[in-house]
Amino acid sequence: MTGLLTALIIILAVLTILQIIRIYELSGDLNKEKSYMTTYEDNNRQGFYLLLFGIAIVVSLIWMMIAWDEILLPQSASEHGVETDALMSISMGLILVVYFIMTPILFWFSFKYRGLKDTKATYYEHNNKLELIWTSVPTVVLAVVIIYGLTVWSNTMSPENEEDPMRIEVYAQQYKWTARYAGSDNNLGYANVRLIEGANVLGLDMEDINSQDDFSPMEIHIPVGQPVLFTFRSQDVIHSAYFPHFRAQMNCVPGMTTSFQFTPTITTADMRKDPDVIGKVERINAIRAEAGNEPYEYDYLLLCNKICGSAHYNMQMNVIVETQADYDAWVLEQQSISQTLAANN
Repeated sequence: MTGLLTALIIILAVLTILQIIRIYELSGDLNKEKSYMTTYEDNNRQGFYLLLFGIAIVVSLIWMMIAWDEILLPQSASEHGVETDALMSISMGLILVVYFIMTPILFWFSFKYRGLKDTKATYYEHNNKLELIWTSVPTVVLAVVIIYGLTVWSNTMSPENEEDPMRIEVYAQQYKWTARYAGSDNNLGYANVRLIEGANVLGLDMEDINSQDDFSPMEIHIPVGQPVLFTFRSQDVIHSAYFPHFRAQMNCVPGMTTSFQFTPTITTADMRKDPDVIGKVERINAIRAEAGNEPYEYDYLLLCNKICGSAHYNMQMNVIVETQADYDAWVLEQQSISQTLAANN
């Protein structure tokens, strides 16, 4: 008990000393000259600093746009991706126009009207004409962009198909993708995580007749010009199936199925011949050669765009777009899941 009282007394004594020191400092500040007051020389100097900072911001953005252009994705390899890229270009164009007009004006006005000794501020109560312009113009522009964006979204999510799309299921789990094709009947068999057992890693109901011709390859192959309907499932956490070259992305949510459809327009072989892609591959391989790594060959990829765990970056799967003849030949080489399960039993 005595030790506790002693500790409390020491703490109170320390706090008291600190408060006395603080009071002494405050009383001293009252007697000092107010040297912290901003002067006209400060305003003039800060105005020049702000102007230089504004110039640096604009110049740095221009430099980044030029220097980093080479790392952007190449042209879209899907039908809807062309519209998506156009919408992105329009949006970025409007943003840059506003930026390159307003940013210099803001920094120039801050410099021009900095506080100087012989200057006096002018007060404007309001200007109806200006208020009408800066309210109506952005409203009209945003309305046009939003309506156009909704049109692109509607066309992307609800495409009008003249033919039945090819069906592929993508099954997500930490940390890999598994693809399942509908087979010759173009109907995916029923699957449920409760049916996962042994080699049946997708939880297929093998009593469902539609499951008999389903097959699961190591990479995704799709024929050029053929609409493809992807269905997504997840076994564990939320993943995000991202096809960057096709401008497509959809969340994979445990306990439910999601879907996304697109039509590939450029084969893998043709995309590898694109001058932009050739330049990117050359730059990548130059870096890999310095590190002693094997040369890189350009491929379309399926990635996970959600940070789903420590090995999130490993969730990659090649996507091969090829001619109908090459695709048909590849399909003939595939073994159905029912045959694989029978061989393992």
